[in-house]
Amino acid sequence: MEEMTLRVPVAVKAKVTEDLKAKIVTDLETRLEMVNRDLETIEFQAQRILADAAKVDATSLTAIRQQIDEEKNKRLAFKEEVTAKLKEAQDLVLGTEIPQGTLEQTITVKMGDDLDALMGAEILLEDGKIVAFRQ
Repeated sequence: MEEMTLRVPVAVKAKVTEDLKAKIVTDLETRLEMVNRDLETIEFQAQRILADAAKVDATSLTAIRQQIDEEKNKRLAFKEEVTAKLKEAQDLVLGTEIPQGTLEQTITVKMGDDLDALMGAEILLEDGKIVAFRQ
């Protein structure tokens, strides 16, 4: 076998611009609003469910309250995570490069090729447009 075809990862990075920063901040603020609404809904529904359960079977109140608290804690943990990401996004410095994901490319390798060099491919985006390919 003289050559082989491989699929290798390609890192996608984006240069931070005003538009990208604003988009990231807006997306995170939207997520934060959604989780806040979820928490309000959980609290509202919890009051109703606990009131209904108390009328039917008082012994199940502890288990129901525990389930509600677990769900609420999941949302609170997510809220903390989003809040931290929002702070990071607000602190992004224009012109820096941030990871945006990974794609794959198909390459053909031959004996003697430097595989490490071929594995380090990157695509650089600026406002959604490709501005550079890096090897």
